[in-house]
Amino acid sequence: MNVDPPSVVFGTAGHIDHGKTTLLRALTGIDADRLPEERRRGMTIDVGYAHLMLSDGRVLDFVDVPGHDRLVGNMLVGAGEIDAALVVVAADDGPRAQTFEHLELLDALGIRDGVAAVTKVDAVSPQRVSDVHAEVTALLRRTTLTSAPVISVSSVDGAGLDELRTRLSEVAERVAPRLASGAGGRLAIDRVFAVRGRGAVVTGSLRGGMVRTGDVLRLVPGDRDVRIREVQVRGVTVDASTGGRTAFNLASIAAADLHRGLVLTADPSVVASSRLLVALRPAVTLGSSVVSEPAADESVRVHIGTESVDAIVVRGPREAIELGDGQTLAILRLDRPIAVAPGDRFVVRRPSPAATLAGGIVLDTAPPRGVSRRRLTETRAERLRAAIAREPREPALVDAALVETHGAVVRPSGSVALAPDVRQTAEEHAIELVAGRARTDPDSPAVPLATVRTAVAQRLRRLVTLPQVAADAAARDVVDAVVHDGRVVRDGDQVRDPSVESVVAPATATAIERLLGLLRTPTPPGLESAARAAGCPPDAIRRLETDRRIVRLEDDLAWEASTYRDLARTALDMAARAPLTPAAYRDATGSSRRYVMVILEDLDRRGLLTRTDAGHVLGPKARARVGQRATSEQPAERMPS
Repeated sequence: MNVDPPSVVFGTAGHIDHGKTTLLRALTGIDADRLPEERRRGMTIDVGYAHLMLSDGRVLDFVDVPGHDRLVGNMLVGAGEIDAALVVVAADDGPRAQTFEHLELLDALGIRDGVAAVTKVDAVSPQRVSDVHAEVTALLRRTTLTSAPVISVSSVDGAGLDELRTRLSEVAERVAPRLASGAGGRLAIDRVFAVRGRGAVVTGSLRGGMVRTGDVLRLVPGDRDVRIREVQVRGVTVDASTGGRTAFNLASIAAADLHRGLVLTADPSVVASSRLLVALRPAVTLGSSVVSEPAADESVRVHIGTESVDAIVVRGPREAIELGDGQTLAILRLDRPIAVAPGDRFVVRRPSPAATLAGGIVLDTAPPRGVSRRRLTETRAERLRAAIAREPREPALVDAALVETHGAVVRPSGSVALAPDVRQTAEEHAIELVAGRARTDPDSPAVPLATVRTAVAQRLRRLVTLPQVAADAAARDVVDAVVHDGRVVRDGDQVRDPSVESVVAPATATAIERLLGLLRTPTPPGLESAARAAGCPPDAIRRLETDRRIVRLEDDLAWEASTYRDLARTALDMAARAPLTPAAYRDATGSSRRYVMVILEDLDRRGLLTRTDAGHVLGPKARARVGQRATSEQPAERMPS
């Protein structure tokens, strides 16, 4: 397979006219100014790209960013997807406004690896070079680039370029191992164009894993599947890319449907979200002005990857948490959904007057809502931050921390992961419910299994934020666990305390199960004939009705309880969409008019349905339940429209 080795991506930083593009041209032989206007004006306007082949065959990619103060947004597009920095300061000028600003942005993004180059040393005295060298070293020590070496170079006569290449190679060797692991390839789009006869082409910095020709990636936001028709690395077609600057020719999508900021990925953790739980760190201040960190409810601009979006900083009582290393917890409420994953780093800026306020890291792309927000404690937040920031990151630790923070997490499969304390509380509730029945009603100590599951589901929804379907699934799992462990004993569709002997004779228990099986259908036989066929005595039938294991609507017509609940739920779901006619309900349940009319009359009587000329619609009780459910599942804060 024709596959290039992964590449480390360096981003340039520095003031306008300090020689960033000229230095890259001297290092690589490539002019990163690709736009005619850039070449005409002699300044970088948008992000440019170059690469350097080292003597050992490794390749370094470079993202050249504009240095003009009005183009900081474009600078952040390039800086948002880099692995290391090449800071450029001209010896004649020394550090200037955008030197400070770019270093503040790199610090906010948490860029720790890089090299600084003092350029134009051929144009000044050795003493001036020494002074600027010392000034740059002192500046770097105030940022995350504190250990970056400072090299004096000339793009005119080549002085220092060999040493600069060596230092860049050393940085790449140190950074590369961190880029090898990932949950799947991910490319944040920074350029889009169309090639006649080939279709849409996108470029970006690939990270997180290999992408091959023919692979299908998700486009986020949108969750649209897109096939990779061709992979190119630095203008050469390859079978696959393992990382670094990469171009994809895409099939079945137009260039007009793509734009900077979208992400192509195989990583399931990348989702579209407009609400993020984050750890913020105040920006370092290198220039003359002093800027405070973002205030609660402040409108800001968030730069993440190749995307930028307006946002509100939310700091309610639940989020008023101080974390380690001077970081604080906050929620960012974005103006629109963007592609994001836990661990993504970003910059928060004030639009006017323009200033960098903070850097941060995404902790959760779906922060707790409702009652689960109560679980946001300092200990849990710090545990989540530590798991996200760990290198190399261990997905199991991150997952455990997210479950602990939320209390319950619904998996894509529909299963529910419960935090240990939530599971323990739910299990204890199930056990106590069964034990309490034995104490209060020793003559009938068994509790219907469905009753226990319903009670546990209700308790779970008071503890954590869960949809009803997920709570029911989790409750089944909890009750099954306490049965499996022997902490309660199951007798058919009932459970009892293990200290109590079953009060149902084995023959009667068998007859009960036979009867329930006969009634577990939309069209059950008459109750009397079913009981006779099952050998179930009248007192057992009365107990089944008392324990709500059967639903008896007429003297000789009954359903097994869960079957009737399913039939009722079908009726309510259909009535919620359109007036429900008996004929439509009959067809949907595979029943007959006799059964359909009895069920609809029962639901009408209970206020769950209301009969109209057009058919049955939701009744007052059903509408009230829908309203309560919608309220309980509303976010705690108002989402932007």
